[in-house]
Amino acid sequence: MSAFDDLTPDRILDAVETGMGCSLTGLTAPLPSYINRVYELETVSGEKLIAKFYRPGRWNRDALQDEHDFVCDCAAEEIPVAAPLELAGGGTIGDVDGMFYAVFPKRSGREMDLCGEEGWLRLGRLAGRIHQAGWQRDAQHRLVMHPETTTVPEIGQLLAGGFLRGGQADRFKDVTSRIVEIAVREFEGVELQRIHGDCHRANILERPGEGLMVIDFDDMVTGPAVQDIWLLLPDHANNARTEINLILEGYEQFMEFDDRQLRLIEILRAMRIIYFLSWCSTQVDDFKFRSNFPDWGSDMFWQREIADLEHQYHVILNDDRLKRSGNWI
Repeated sequence: MSAFDDLTPDRILDAVETGMGCSLTGLTAPLPSYINRVYELETVSGEKLIAKFYRPGRWNRDALQDEHDFVCDCAAEEIPVAAPLELAGGGTIGDVDGMFYAVFPKRSGREMDLCGEEGWLRLGRLAGRIHQAGWQRDAQHRLVMHPETTTVPEIGQLLAGGFLRGGQADRFKDVTSRIVEIAVREFEGVELQRIHGDCHRANILERPGEGLMVIDFDDMVTGPAVQDIWLLLPDHANNARTEINLILEGYEQFMEFDDRQLRLIEILRAMRIIYFLSWCSTQVDDFKFRSNFPDWGSDMFWQREIADLEHQYHVILNDDRLKRSGNWI
């Protein structure tokens, strides 16, 4: 059993006490997180802390530092975030038994209540402020969200891994090839920057008296700004015109937005489907994963997923913004 799978309360407490140079009570309450191991801790003075132990092999130290730098840049701009605490030896990343970990202050909040137009404007302002901080520097060790650097390898991994059989593999290869062909063309000339990458509304909390707090920068990437906008939408782009306009009205109070990126929304949705399939394929030997997704990889599963991708391909073809662009239709 790996050290990551065998994290006991004593090992957690020893690591954080050593790293932070403080004394803790015996509280080690696990918090929901499939990828990492996350625990609520408490100092003897009553301060609540959150310790995150990163799953080995997912990110190296430099990539984690890029994440922490982005969060700290947001904090410096007074954007409500939970920034990592500095450890006793300096820096924000600890290392124990081959595992990286970080410690954060506990900052709770409640689900945001979308109250009419103002709610969408607030989301836009928050995204604009995050991206304003994102422009301050590059993230040289994080993934670049682009069909050629992320989606193509993900498709290759699924096909080479033997997860699809016979006609299913052919259908999958056909539809994903058509999606990638469009995606590569539409990404041409798009500016990429540091973005949250997983900016859906579950990662945005309301803190009364403080505003909206964004959490979970674990999937931050260098990518198009619109990635952090489409995940906020209640429906496909053609059915969410009002929400898009309101979000961008708030966004452009802080950052200019290239409207051409709106053509990427449905493409990015397809890329996210492929990304999730690829990520799941790396987890198939994990007992917890098999318990949560018992039918993953079955013939019925792939029939549904390929049908979803084929449907999304037709959504892309019928995107009004792509039709107006004249780039490929």
